[in-house]
Amino acid sequence: MANIELKNIEKSFGNNKVINNFNIKINDGEFIVLVGPSGCGKSTLLRMISGLESVDKGEIHLDNKIINNLIPSKRGIAMVFQSYALYPHMNVYDNMSFGLKTEKLEKNEIDKKVKDAAKTLQIEDLLERKPRQLSGGQRQRVAIGRAITRNPKLFLFDEPLSNLDAALRSEMRVEISKLHKQLNTNMIYVTHDQVEAMTLADKIVILNNGNIEQIGTPDEIYNNPNNIFVAEFIGMPKMNILKNGIESVLKDLNLETDVHLGIRPEHINTNGDGEIKLDIKVDLIENLGFEKIIYATFKGQEIRIKTSNNISQNLQQISFQKSKIFLFDNKKKRFQI
Repeated sequence: MANIELKNIEKSFGNNKVINNFNIKINDGEFIVLVGPSGCGKSTLLRMISGLESVDKGEIHLDNKIINNLIPSKRGIAMVFQSYALYPHMNVYDNMSFGLKTEKLEKNEIDKKVKDAAKTLQIEDLLERKPRQLSGGQRQRVAIGRAITRNPKLFLFDEPLSNLDAALRSEMRVEISKLHKQLNTNMIYVTHDQVEAMTLADKIVILNNGNIEQIGTPDEIYNNPNNIFVAEFIGMPKMNILKNGIESVLKDLNLETDVHLGIRPEHINTNGDGEIKLDIKVDLIENLGFEKIIYATFKGQEIRIKTSNNISQNLQQISFQKSKIFLFDNKKKRFQI
């Protein structure tokens, strides 16, 4: 395990600043997930930690030592890439042992490390196969196994599941979570998938345009978003943000009209059980079997509703409790009353 701290990290490409004054302290054994839209700087941040990208300003500390100027192989960090980065002409054993051989370790030590990692990931019967003979999930296990053999202080994952189908992504999420508990090693994981962020993370870092929008546990991020960006980014379907047609609601709360009201789809009732009632027009109902997602219109604004009730296109009114609403000011920052 290791202590990791990033202090005042900045990075630009030309005139484009992709990371702006990034600060975080990661405790021993924590699983940190960096999440945000494409182009927000999360992969660049990972590459700077690994040493594949230089730091323009700031310090990266690992075990209380500044590692900015260390080459990647000397940092004690292992990285798992989205593309697996396996050598196609080598079998699984040789792929997993390649880094160890370059470090000139003894053959017996290499063999033990590879076979221990293979056992951990349940790929012992794949060691003689070439990458082309493996499924996407198996290739990802090999890439993770190669990282494990190095016994790193820190694992970095750069969108490792994005090339897998939905079923395999779900399976590998569970495997990575188990692996973290088993190894008890720091992990930093980059994704744009909020499901991965919510299910894997001890702490989530939400990035937007190179800036930290919020850091917190999954529950903190979901229940107490700092602003509209975070509120809409976490949650599926995303939070409804209403600006028009809510004057009477705001008046009842003794608030000015220049306020945004947020309500999560799963907190909306279709049976009239709620203090705040809105008249809607149903546009579409998606039947997912165990639940339904309703897309409706209220005063020209789209509203998404998640329910397990039987619903028809004739639904005309929804309701929700005052205790479930989120309030945001004209700068899109959250406030409470």
